[in-house]
Amino acid sequence: MRQLLAAVALLMLAASQVAGDAIFQITAQGKQEVVQSDAIVVREDTSFLVYKHFELRERRVVKVTLNKGSLPYIVQSSSPAGQKQIVEKWKHYGYKAAVTDLAGKITEVFDVYLDFYPPGGRGSLLESIPARTTFPVLLEGGGADEIEFSRIDRIEFQGDQVKLQLRNGQAEAGKFLMPTNLPAEARLMGISDHYDPASEDVFDFSIPLPRLKEIRFE
Repeated sequence: MRQLLAAVALLMLAASQVAGDAIFQITAQGKQEVVQSDAIVVREDTSFLVYKHFELRERRVVKVTLNKGSLPYIVQSSSPAGQKQIVEKWKHYGYKAAVTDLAGKITEVFDVYLDFYPPGGRGSLLESIPARTTFPVLLEGGGADEIEFSRIDRIEFQGDQVKLQLRNGQAEAGKFLMPTNLPAEARLMGISDHYDPASEDVFDFSIPLPRLKEIRFE
């Protein structure tokens, strides 16, 4: 117990110097192990701890649920200003794009990715189809490709046709290739300048691909 109280005291002392929340677990040996730093805890009760953070492997913000179990977790909380600061940091890690819809409205979106929902946006996301930072396309002339966002300069949408201008100067054309045979709706997701750090969602921008005119990556 003394070790736990000492760990808590040290974390509280350092909390004001941290941008974003940090999560630690106290092991059976009384040692503290870092579970996640640069995070934002959005919900906690006696059974679960829910936080979001930037996942470098996926190049997007994700949400994680921890089952507290028998070993305690300690949250080193930051201030609202610190959480806002960490969101600004997340924006520099992911893909950034200027998104133009069919009405001509342009929105600057950070940490851009694709995700999949039931048709018409009814219900929750389709967890069986993973979110991604690639663009699957059925190419003209046959063949398919899943092109990393890092390779794309811009995507133009013309009905069910798409044109991709790649950063190496190459151009591709075809149709968006839905990665499932199930009824689904592909959406472009991300964070805008109005994103609330305290939100449980990892996005505040979401638009179905058929409502897009252009995605211009920066």
